[in-house]
Amino acid sequence: MRDGTAVLVGTVAGVKKKVVVLDYGSGNLRSAERALARVGADVTVTADSAAALDADGLVVPGVGAFAACMDGLRAVDGPRVIGRRLAGGRPVLGVCVGMQILFERGVEHGHDAEGCGEWPGVVEPLQAPVLPHMGWNTVQPPEGSVLFDGLADERFYFVHSYGVREFTLGQDGADSALRPPRVTWAEHGDRFVAGVENGALSATQFHPEKSGDAGARLLTNWLNTL
Repeated sequence: MRDGTAVLVGTVAGVKKKVVVLDYGSGNLRSAERALARVGADVTVTADSAAALDADGLVVPGVGAFAACMDGLRAVDGPRVIGRRLAGGRPVLGVCVGMQILFERGVEHGHDAEGCGEWPGVVEPLQAPVLPHMGWNTVQPPEGSVLFDGLADERFYFVHSYGVREFTLGQDGADSALRPPRVTWAEHGDRFVAGVENGALSATQFHPEKSGDAGARLLTNWLNTL
């Protein structure tokens, strides 16, 4: 951030990075489109799997119930698209429920639904006296975070009642040959996962597109990894 204004990057040698916001019937599509365009991306909102596979970066938004989002994602071949991109090291960014569906399972209102399974873990109700967790909150990024570079002590906008309260991947040394995921935490009642950076796959529980200049800086940081 420079003089209070988000640094706008999103280009290399004058060429804008092509980003697809996946339209599967869930998410703040236009808000995400505007936020990405603000930081210099060439943005397309589409359900087309070929376009999603071809883009420099793929954003998977999400609002609502875990199971309904998974149904919508399957309807546009989303799990296969995400898997193929990651197999080729091509960046994907999940946002809010778009982060949650990357985990193994989601348990809401007694309904246990299968997720994409990119990470082990269960999305479950937050243990907090007031739900939903709605509004601005700080986060605790790990050392070496790329997404949160330059964002120490900034606040981000959350709207959710469910989250991942345990993240086990990389904690037992089983993947010691690889760089372990960088996990960002936040607190509302108890601790929950606010962000993950794991190779080509990144995600945030909060909404960067609603988080003002801090969100714009985070999206810029992500674009610079494409």
